[in-house]
Amino acid sequence: MSVSAEGITWKIGRRAIVDDVSIDVRPGETLGLLGPNGSGKTSLLRLLAGLRQPHAGRITIGGMDLRTTERRIIAKRVAFVEQHAATNASLKVIDVVKLGRFPHRSLFSSWSTEDQTAVEAALEKTGIAGMRDALWQTLSGGEKQRVHIARALAQTPTELFLDEPTNHLDVHHQISLLRLVSKLPVTSIIALHDLNHAAMFCDRLIVMKAGKIATAGSPEEVLTEKLLREVFSVEARIEPSRHHARLHVHYLL
Repeated sequence: MSVSAEGITWKIGRRAIVDDVSIDVRPGETLGLLGPNGSGKTSLLRLLAGLRQPHAGRITIGGMDLRTTERRIIAKRVAFVEQHAATNASLKVIDVVKLGRFPHRSLFSSWSTEDQTAVEAALEKTGIAGMRDALWQTLSGGEKQRVHIARALAQTPTELFLDEPTNHLDVHHQISLLRLVSKLPVTSIIALHDLNHAAMFCDRLIVMKAGKIATAGSPEEVLTEKLLREVFSVEARIEPSRHHARLHVHYLL
């Protein structure tokens, strides 16, 4: 498995935010994490990426135990895009994207052709090559988000974790980004709010509720009217889209 978790629990005080969760994610799979606010999906994502340590359980990436593997080794293959990432305001876009190469370089190594190729590819894939010399503080929220995604891609990861990556993006760039991520030759785990985006671009879904997995499976197995009612407290009708082969959620007023 690319990413595997066995019985992981993470608490704040006595409250379990992630409660005895086990998952397996296959190489190259795009897995969507869904759930209402406070369900534990962002905490689970950070645990899987190694940014937090579980109080119980075990997490492996590519067969390597996160507790015992050197952080630099994990950083070479795992990229994480936060929901509200911060960057030094004095940097140019190109400098922010270059930060993605840091795990691959030693203290005294010079900038290589491989580094430059990875950065240029990331700029092109995210559609921001034309703003490479723009200053960070001049960018809109959506542009900043695309730059952080480019930085993650410059890292050339094997596993890519994204926490609400479409926040601040207009509809065109939301669709473009998720289409890009779903076609990358990497394992992607994405925390999402938009159920239709999850249905369109994810191979499998996990729905969280109160720190536990409520259900897991393909979008067709997971997204049911009963589940939306019980987990998300919404009434909806779900049917195949007339425009693509995936499901579409129609919310009822």
